[in-house]
Amino acid sequence: MLNRAFVVFLCGYFLLQDIVAQEIPSDRVLAAEQLYNYLKPDVKKRIGTKRDAEISELAQYFREQYSKRYFYDWKTFNNRFETYKSQYKSQKNKHFDAASDHMSKYAAYTKWKLPFEYLNGTPVNAYALRHLARQHKMVDIAFVSFYKKDSKYVDYFTDQQSSLNNALHSGKYEFIKDGNGIYEAFRSGYRVLNWLQIHQMYLSQESYSDQEQLQTISTLLQHGAHLYENNQQFTSGNHQTRGVSALAMISILLRDFKGTDKWYEKAMSLLEEHLKKEINQDGFQFERTIHYHISDIENYFFVYQLAKINNTKISPFWEAKLESLFTTLVKIAYPDKSAPVLSDDTNQPWAEKNDISEALTLGYLIFNDAQMGYFANKHVSSRMFWYISDLQLEMLKNIKKQNPKQESLAFQNTGYYIMRNGFNETDQMLVISAGVDDLKPDHQHGDILGIQAMSNKKVLLPNYQVRYYLDDLELFKNSLTKNVALVDELLQGQEYTSNKGGSGFGKFKKLPKPIVLKWETGDAIDVFVGSHDGFESTGVSYNRQLIYLKNDFWIVKDNFKSKDKHVYKQVWQGHYSEEHAPNLLRATFDNGSGMDLYQLRAVDENNVGGSRGKQWNIISKMSEEDFSFITLVYPYNSFDKRIDETQSFTEFKGWELDRTNGISLSKANRTLYFSVEKIHFNELTFEFDKQLDVLIEELDSTLKIKLLSAEKASLKFKHNGVAKVYVLNHSKDLIIKK
Repeated sequence: MLNRAFVVFLCGYFLLQDIVAQEIPSDRVLAAEQLYNYLKPDVKKRIGTKRDAEISELAQYFREQYSKRYFYDWKTFNNRFETYKSQYKSQKNKHFDAASDHMSKYAAYTKWKLPFEYLNGTPVNAYALRHLARQHKMVDIAFVSFYKKDSKYVDYFTDQQSSLNNALHSGKYEFIKDGNGIYEAFRSGYRVLNWLQIHQMYLSQESYSDQEQLQTISTLLQHGAHLYENNQQFTSGNHQTRGVSALAMISILLRDFKGTDKWYEKAMSLLEEHLKKEINQDGFQFERTIHYHISDIENYFFVYQLAKINNTKISPFWEAKLESLFTTLVKIAYPDKSAPVLSDDTNQPWAEKNDISEALTLGYLIFNDAQMGYFANKHVSSRMFWYISDLQLEMLKNIKKQNPKQESLAFQNTGYYIMRNGFNETDQMLVISAGVDDLKPDHQHGDILGIQAMSNKKVLLPNYQVRYYLDDLELFKNSLTKNVALVDELLQGQEYTSNKGGSGFGKFKKLPKPIVLKWETGDAIDVFVGSHDGFESTGVSYNRQLIYLKNDFWIVKDNFKSKDKHVYKQVWQGHYSEEHAPNLLRATFDNGSGMDLYQLRAVDENNVGGSRGKQWNIISKMSEEDFSFITLVYPYNSFDKRIDETQSFTEFKGWELDRTNGISLSKANRTLYFSVEKIHFNELTFEFDKQLDVLIEELDSTLKIKLLSAEKASLKFKHNGVAKVYVLNHSKDLIIKK
């Protein structure tokens, strides 16, 4: 018989163990039998007060809770899967191929630390290990189990999960500090997202035992504890965002456990900090790419969806910032509903556009916005189908659509400037890249002041998506594959370096710093003037002017100044005929539309380059100290609207060219003057203190003079017999009475 003192000791010991057990461990995975001790007191009461609650009771409780809390009810999985098979027939082969690829490479009990080999004996590299860690193809394996109705795939999932848990306990896994960390926030976060989906799918399967279900829950809790412990402070970038998004999801779905409330608070606090610091005031994600912008949308979307389903509070700021991520995609969109390629976009290597319809379909479903609906699909993607509620799926049967109203606009914080004349599919749009993020320019390409354009449903001046592991990533990140100006052999991106993890990703340590000098939009004309310091090491100052004559064409003027002679260049992406090169290049497309690149000032040379089926032309002016390219980017919808190479090149869509005093283009009451010091306009004579570019617009009783050059200037002329001097600058047009 136990003495009284020992009984008191045992009671105290177990009480202490209960207190300690409130903290879910991050360095080990709890046994299923231990989970009960970590439940909140009110949950214990609902399940039963026995300390050793049966495994079956715990599993049944969590099955019921999960059916109410996840994106859809697992009890409806079989019906949803039948709909999936009907709507996404092409996915079956993709699932089988991906599942076969994964299972042919990795044993169920695989290793998680390099070096090790695939099942065929070849070495696993860092890139592959990172994707193993994310467990993307395990989702495909889960789908195959339902197509084939074979429980062995359930075992493969639970065994591979066990192999990771064993690696954790033994310390035989890649650590974060080595660059390929298995529990690094991005990889761990993706793994959680995928395993939550698989868990939901397998809950409908008898072969997924109570013990295995609780093992998955224990594993997810360990991941949550690790994400919580290792993400106490804000860290810039989408890696932490993915991780704390997963932490928020765990804390919502498994909120029965002690400590998950503080997980949720920490996750939502960090996500809000990311929204404040990484979603610029103009609504663009700070890494300046469509790919990472949409990736961030997903991170916030998953949490927002679950919070709404579970009636969990979200701050108004959080919700407004999330909405701005979607409206930004509307603003940046091409007229054909796609979006330009901006820096490290990686979904489809060498593609010249981004598909944003899926993201805006999600935006429509949560904000019910008809302008988002304009881009929305009747179906979500096969992947997102499993994160959408039944009610939202019904919304897609009758989508409200409204043509966006935005025309030319600027993302001034991010540094993207959009010139457009509308959202009809044949309309024109040009985007200027004039920003470099000061926190994390890792994904930035060598395209400062680079441009892309679309007209008549065709990309006229493309940029290209990339893939990190391809051996020519540096080429496609740098200036030869952009629509930019260059000096000699110098490219914008300097000091390229690969990351230490060995996945292929690389970045430039040195990029030009842009300055925007003028941005002005109007009903008839848009004007952009900017400069960068990328050529100052060679003694060359540089600026670029973009002028959009609405509905007609763009003028690109590249200005170089130096005390020494250099070779000045323009790089133009696309496939061009060269019969009239170098002063006229022509691209034609399969719908009969096309684009001419015409030089108003003669150039010397044209050289063609290319890679991966892409091509570019380099127009050069040889051995000059100062020079300015003046180039018409001239889209046309049919052959008879082209610049007619058989004629005298004096008229362009009604704009009359005059070379008698510098170079000027006139139409109706507007005249553009390039590189002039004196202008005779009707009975007035204007004299400037330097060569410059101006637009003069004649109104009923006044003249409006708009500065187009980079530098301010003084203007002298006689008005009513009195000599006057005015200063021209970018902030205000000069108005003169006739």
